[in-house]
Amino acid sequence: MDHITDPIDRRLLDDFQRDFPVTERPFQVLADALGLDEAEVLDRLTRMRAAGRITRVGATIAPGAVSASTLAAVATPDERLEEIAALIDAEPGVNHNYQREDRWNLWFVATGPDRAHVNDTLARISHRSGLRVLDLRLVRPFNVDLGFRMSGKTSNVPGPRRVDRTAMREGDRSLLQALSSGLPLVIDPYAALARSLDRDAGHLMTRIDALHAAGIISRLGVIVRHRALGWSANAMVVWDMPAEQVGAAGPALAAYPGVTLCYERNPVEGVWPYRLYSMIHARSRSEARQTLAGAAALPELFGAQHKVLFSTRCFKQTGALIQPKEAAA
Repeated sequence: MDHITDPIDRRLLDDFQRDFPVTERPFQVLADALGLDEAEVLDRLTRMRAAGRITRVGATIAPGAVSASTLAAVATPDERLEEIAALIDAEPGVNHNYQREDRWNLWFVATGPDRAHVNDTLARISHRSGLRVLDLRLVRPFNVDLGFRMSGKTSNVPGPRRVDRTAMREGDRSLLQALSSGLPLVIDPYAALARSLDRDAGHLMTRIDALHAAGIISRLGVIVRHRALGWSANAMVVWDMPAEQVGAAGPALAAYPGVTLCYERNPVEGVWPYRLYSMIHARSRSEARQTLAGAAALPELFGAQHKVLFSTRCFKQTGALIQPKEAAA
């Protein structure tokens, strides 16, 4: 990978994007695996976070497991792009906001503790901007566990795990919100997190293990900024097909090498007919289009019309909002 030339940094990012150890001194586990001392691991991660190569060491939460979210889009006039992007970014529930090449040119994810919170976010954005907001709700995921390898091709990650929401206990929402924001980069991150939440460290680690086993935590590890690491040609590809075809097409598309996300969403009648969504993260547009050509040739996608929306700018990328800001504080 051109942007990560140090072989130790490559291994640090390759090997620990998921299944991060839940133990008293997890960075020592990483250090032992890499032949380093604990302080150097922490220093490397701190430097990469400061340089914008990683966002955090923390958790991603399974969509809909404990909170609500939706993908949304607005068609913004070019002269208002900066204004509307800033308006969207100001919403605490918005955790991703991208400009993409289409008439519907600003795409964002609105999250919140419940559907009412998400609805309020979308309503405020529509009211303040004067623009229609497309609400593209998730129907089912086929692959949402995003990961990138620094060496060789991006490896496909496992499909969505079964989520057991009955595993949730009192206090877990605040724990998940903290993990979504990121662990402190110190020798005892779980103890430090426990102190910030006024919790017992041992019990907190037990809850993290339980939430991960239940699929509520979909991934625990190093969360990278893919654009900063060289995946600069990122295309959202949307597919127009009958609902009954999605059940076969989704898993086939999700399993295709180079397709990094895949899910079904509700269309908007008369405006946006697309049901099946996929992301291709590539190092060049030609590489992305090569991946798309192969995916489009799959038998399960035969005859399906599609649209390619390349991302051109990232305005915001943070963890999801699981509970209201005042509760998180």
